Amino acid sequence: MTNHHHIAVIGGTGKSGKYLVKKLLEKGFRIKMLLRNPDQLELHHPAIEKVKGDARNTADIVHLLKDCTAVLSTLGQPKGEPPIFSTATINVLNAMQKLNVKRYIVITGLSVDTPNDHKSEQVQQATDWMRSNYGPTTTDKQVEYELLAQSEIDWTLVRLPLIEQTDVANGIKVNLEDCPGDYISATDLANFIIEQLDSAEYIGKAPFIASI
Repeated sequence: MTNHHHIAVIGGTGKSGKYLVKKLLEKGFRIKMLLRNPDQLELHHPAIEKVKGDARNTADIVHLLKDCTAVLSTLGQPKGEPPIFSTATINVLNAMQKLNVKRYIVITGLSVDTPNDHKSEQVQQATDWMRSNYGPTTTDKQVEYELLAQSEIDWTLVRLPLIEQTDVANGIKVNLEDCPGDYISATDLANFIIEQLDSAEYIGKAPFIASI
């Protein structure tokens, strides 16, 4: 059994987050879930503690992380609202430092660049398209990476292609320089995130992953 027995989850009701929560429960983890509207969570399980709050609120994140050993975020961008990612990350990093939480695993898109990237033409075109059509959000995700890169915590930023909402797990390909496929199964993603709790392989790195 993992040493990370009590997990803080941000974005646990989204298209990938709900698969992550399902897998965490299957593997016997206790979970604290940050929820804007806890009463709307249809999933009821004795291992889930609901925490009402918003990732942009410092006090809510501190409350979420209290007594947890790791933070997992599949946070999505709320429609019609300013970019959320860098603000949420600042709050998480500050709370982790305050509460001495070491492990943070978060997902993002393939548009994020790192110094060692060698993106294929297709992936670079997708990156450029995101910058043109979702400029503020894409820029904010890049800021999120820079914040993580400058921090001293054990972070992993998982870069993703399109997410396919399915219970099917085909296994994954991982690449630190370029996205190795066009889609990722939400179940494959959940399995990969949970595996990283006990692995140091991608600490301080931003791997691309895709389903086989």
